[in-house]
Amino acid sequence: MKINFEHHQTAHCENGVASNLLLNKGLKLSEPMIFGIGSGLFFVYLPFLKVNFAPGFSYRPMPGSIFSKAAKRLGIKIKRQKFSNPKEAQAALEKNLEQNIPTGLQVGVFNLTYFPEEYKFHFNAHNLVVYGKENGRFLISDPVMDFATSLSEAELEKVRYAKGALPPKGHMYFPTYIPETVNLEEAIKKGIKDTCKNMLAPVPLIGVKAMRWVAKSIPKWAEKKGTKVTNHYLGQLIRMQEEIGTGGGGFRFIYGAFLQEAAVILKNDELKELSKEITAIGDLWRDFAVDIARVYKNRNSKSDIYNQLSKSMLHIADLEEAFYKKLRKAI
Repeated sequence: MKINFEHHQTAHCENGVASNLLLNKGLKLSEPMIFGIGSGLFFVYLPFLKVNFAPGFSYRPMPGSIFSKAAKRLGIKIKRQKFSNPKEAQAALEKNLEQNIPTGLQVGVFNLTYFPEEYKFHFNAHNLVVYGKENGRFLISDPVMDFATSLSEAELEKVRYAKGALPPKGHMYFPTYIPETVNLEEAIKKGIKDTCKNMLAPVPLIGVKAMRWVAKSIPKWAEKKGTKVTNHYLGQLIRMQEEIGTGGGGFRFIYGAFLQEAAVILKNDELKELSKEITAIGDLWRDFAVDIARVYKNRNSKSDIYNQLSKSMLHIADLEEAFYKKLRKAI
């Protein structure tokens, strides 16, 4: 069983799987376009939820929501299934392959045998496509890799049933209906409006208000919890920003690419300028991550470093708030 499926490398797994699955069905949409229509830019702070002994931070929405929102706004229908029994999950996947249906899977990263060791960590919301089976091995298109690969039945079962936070539970998904024509203009506008609404939300847990809450908390952590705990929290913050789920800093660059495409489709030059603005903000997030990494590795001896990091993040939050207000007005 082998489906004629084109493997394309992308920056982020969920966008990449969505783009590759749709391309296989004849709908060509870039990774940034999927990301923008699916409102992939996000920020959430959950101080009461502990992840790896640190507060919950995320620069992305819940796994699966980007593709689900993009599909809904484009009139595409997706079927999603989970299985309590691994054998049933494998049988359902093989049935899809027999029917020439390339299938998206949610998996755990840690036991992916083709991943370099330095990329492996316990994260259960990775996405890939299975597009065939040969000699007892499943053919894998993982969009973050530059080549297609394969996994044995046992290896695939292990990652489909990874334990821990957000367990995949055999989750598989695939498009079942794609309209002959899609209204890109309307989908783009809905995606942008939703992103602006989330990032400018009046509640302190999400968007720029959550960024400010985290920023103001940094010096307080140092004062109340000490250097070791504070550095651990900051390490978790930049791990979520730069590594897990591709990282929120990098998402600013993908969104900039989306706005460039959207400017042409909507014939709106203002979006081109805003594309440059969010890209520059992405650079500041990267600088912020480098500064934290230096602190974490004890390579920064400035006495008021935690106050400086707080000010840097507050500055980024101010820039993002101004950006989303301009973006909301532009469309």
